[in-house]
Amino acid sequence: MYLGINKKFYFLGIFLISLLSLIIALYIEYVMGIKPCKLCLYQRIPYLISLLISFLGYMYIKRPLWIYLSLLVFFLSIIISGYHVGIENGIFEELKVCKNNLDILSKEDLLNSLKNQNIPCKEVPIKLFGLSLATINLILSLTVVVVTIVFLKYAKNK
Repeated sequence: MYLGINKKFYFLGIFLISLLSLIIALYIEYVMGIKPCKLCLYQRIPYLISLLISFLGYMYIKRPLWIYLSLLVFFLSIIISGYHVGIENGIFEELKVCKNNLDILSKEDLLNSLKNQNIPCKEVPIKLFGLSLATINLILSLTVVVVTIVFLKYAKNK
């Protein structure tokens, strides 16, 4: 039963981290008015999936599948945020979806493109503690992966 209690705390923690991360991202976008780039939007997907996985893991404690799925989701988050940090620091080229397409033939096309303008992924419009949000996401995702691996090793030894 002791390990079951630990699993409940684990999934509750993952749920709260994911929920708080999404709330902060939405606050920055809608309240502060800072538009996200495409990769910023993609970085939200693992947190949405993690909400579902942590809920199911909390409800169905006896299935270790949920912990492994959580680990997989945060590995995906590391890849996306790591790639974004690489773009911000000039290590990787920007994705085509991040760049603005300026193949405009008419005034109407120009007006429409201004409305739907992509935010460049290499721009860092806001920093917290001197770090970009992509960097914070990378650190958070790495931390969750390390904690999950330690938790799994501890669970196997019990």
